[in-house]
Amino acid sequence: MLAAGGGAHLFPEVEDAATSFGPLRPRLLRVAYRMLGSVSDAEDVVQEAFIRWMKADRAIVREPEAFLRRTVTRLCLDQLKSARHRRETYVGPWLPEPLVEADEEDEVTLPLMLALERLSPLERAAFLLHDVFGLAFEEVAATIGRDPAACRQLAARGRAHVRAGRPRFAVEKQRGQEIAEAFFAASRSGDMTALGTLLAADVSLHSDGGGKRAAAVTAVCGLKPVLRLHRGLAVLFGKSGSQLVRTTTINGLPGFVTCEADGELQTTALEIEDGKIVAIYIMRNPDKLRHLH
Repeated sequence: MLAAGGGAHLFPEVEDAATSFGPLRPRLLRVAYRMLGSVSDAEDVVQEAFIRWMKADRAIVREPEAFLRRTVTRLCLDQLKSARHRRETYVGPWLPEPLVEADEEDEVTLPLMLALERLSPLERAAFLLHDVFGLAFEEVAATIGRDPAACRQLAARGRAHVRAGRPRFAVEKQRGQEIAEAFFAASRSGDMTALGTLLAADVSLHSDGGGKRAAAVTAVCGLKPVLRLHRGLAVLFGKSGSQLVRTTTINGLPGFVTCEADGELQTTALEIEDGKIVAIYIMRNPDKLRHLH
């Protein structure tokens, strides 16, 4: 499929569409990813929006960004209907595809994205468009096909549900990376004393293997169970190795990317409060890591 900006000079109408679409593409991807939690699905939605943009009478579109944002949001709402069924039958905990941003802080952190999963598609759209992307309720209403009053109610319900997903205090970036590096070193070396000093008493661990790679089928909660799990994993790491690729920011959280013994990548994101790790999010599903290669 022809992507916006690639080889477009061969077809003037495509080139014209790509010229106006290209600068908006990153913002449209942000909307789609935060709606869907999937990089690949977000890219598919944005590609479909580009195809519709090519077919549209662009001369009469006064605000291309608003037109395309509405298109992307409505495509995402359709996608979420089938995504909900897929997640109900998903093997083990479901985590969003990791978005690795080495130099960019992200307001929509991984815990917030998980909280968004509890919302209806319309609540999710209203909350994101108004609270995250800063659109007026009139524009939200035009986008999702509801009146402004209904959109206010949808956003308010969404806000109430996701309040717990917002970090109370953002960890300073350098300190977050120091904790991530210390966590990697302690977890791979088997130094449970050092690891224990990094973890909160109510720490939880969530690993997404999607049935494709070994992962805990339920969340592991509490300091002792999490240490017990890492004590066993450290033996495997010692035998087969786990190579650090880079420390980075993953969905707004400090974390790191590793290459594991099977040659596959893995991401680990750490939610930190008051200097302690309160949640560990590990992505092992190879289908959700393809974009990192």
